[in-house]
Amino acid sequence: MNKKSGLFAAIKAKRTVYLMLLPGLLFLVVTSLYPIVWILRFMFYNYTSFGDFEFIGLQNFVTLAKDKVFWQAFFNTLFYATAKILITMPIAFALAYILNKKIKGRTFFRSVFFFPTIISVSIMSMVFYLIFNPYNGSANQILMDLGLIKAPINWYESSRAMGTVLIVSVWGAVGNYMIYFLSGLQTISSEVYESADLDGAVGFKRLWHITLPMMAPIIQMVVMLAITQAFKDYETILVMTGGGPNNATNVLYLYIYKLMFPTGDSLGSTVQQYGYGSCVAFTTAVFVGIITALYLKWSAKMKETY
Repeated sequence: MNKKSGLFAAIKAKRTVYLMLLPGLLFLVVTSLYPIVWILRFMFYNYTSFGDFEFIGLQNFVTLAKDKVFWQAFFNTLFYATAKILITMPIAFALAYILNKKIKGRTFFRSVFFFPTIISVSIMSMVFYLIFNPYNGSANQILMDLGLIKAPINWYESSRAMGTVLIVSVWGAVGNYMIYFLSGLQTISSEVYESADLDGAVGFKRLWHITLPMMAPIIQMVVMLAITQAFKDYETILVMTGGGPNNATNVLYLYIYKLMFPTGDSLGSTVQQYGYGSCVAFTTAVFVGIITALYLKWSAKMKETY
């Protein structure tokens, strides 16, 4: 009884705190926990918009293993995420490093590079879709005026579509990660650099031996955010290519979207497949979780080594 009374007394004493946490907790349950439970349940069922609802066990996973579209989307996602991270991170860090110096107009350039981050992804993708239009897009027109090409390029054919999407995706992401890196760079005391100057560490030596080691925790966090975001990207692809042509740009989250909200085009079903879509969503979440865990394990080892 004493323990219970003590517990009730503790809750009563902090009831204001718990009441303030309650709205956030309810929001978390409704928007995160409930959908997870929903997916874990329905991936074992055949459930469509026609009202079919039957327990089929692991049949959805058997279908997934034989699904050529899923595996193509899987490898597309792996390529897209890897390429985006390898291109975006160095550019974002280089911009942050340059704009952290006392140069004229650095506030203006910071704003310019950050601006794509605040633009709606759908609007940005639609603008670039028009820019890369093979027939009357400004990209082809500029390249032809400069004499770099003689005929218009079809930016959306199978061999080029993923590269075109990556250009737009990197353009939209660089500014966001630049700000993260810039925040980290500004936490490094100027006294550290002054001491390095006295020891003769200037230029690349300063960057390699001073800046990068002190930025390691920030870089680790930013790269982890970039990994999770890159594997979840699909909005730009949805607007620009719809996953085509011939699934050349189809990625996992776009495939899930098409299963849950079919568009009726050649790349998706005309019937909502909640059961199979839940199975694909769960498998994709596990895949992204494994990639993130492997990265965190590797980065922890690197931290211990250096």
